[in-house]
Amino acid sequence: MRTAELIMAIVMGVLSVYLMWKSAELPIGWIPDQGPGGGFWPFWLSTGMLGSCLWIIANWIRKTSPLSQSTEIYMSTDALIGFVQVAGALIVTVGLFHFIGIYGALPLFLLYYIRFLGNHSWAFAGFMAVATPVVTFLFFEIVLKITLPKGATDELFYPIFKLFS
Repeated sequence: MRTAELIMAIVMGVLSVYLMWKSAELPIGWIPDQGPGGGFWPFWLSTGMLGSCLWIIANWIRKTSPLSQSTEIYMSTDALIGFVQVAGALIVTVGLFHFIGIYGALPLFLLYYIRFLGNHSWAFAGFMAVATPVVTFLFFEIVLKITLPKGATDELFYPIFKLFS
């Protein structure tokens, strides 16, 4: 666990620096009468992530956190199986974005994750599989005006957009 913690902190720290560099290609400050620049949120979130990584490395060096003192193996067989199940489902979900869009792939992922991996009831899994994409749609597409991939289902959303325009 100790080695895994250090490796992840370094990898995430390098990723943070890269994201800060890329987001600084856009304005990262406040633009008068407009609000935050296009790179504001990614830059400052990456800065926070870099700070967290540096703190993890400092704790690792001083051996002050439980993980930095651990000699246990990184991942047991059961944990590895669970990781593969979730990672595989996420890869399939992202692959489906092109075909059935996020609003088709997300409910499928939620049904699989909540019902089969989480062992929750069909009613709860079904509710979450319907409610989450609806809330996501309203938040991104209607409130923020950020279009998410819809794949072949794109035309199904035209009547909804007409309601809000």
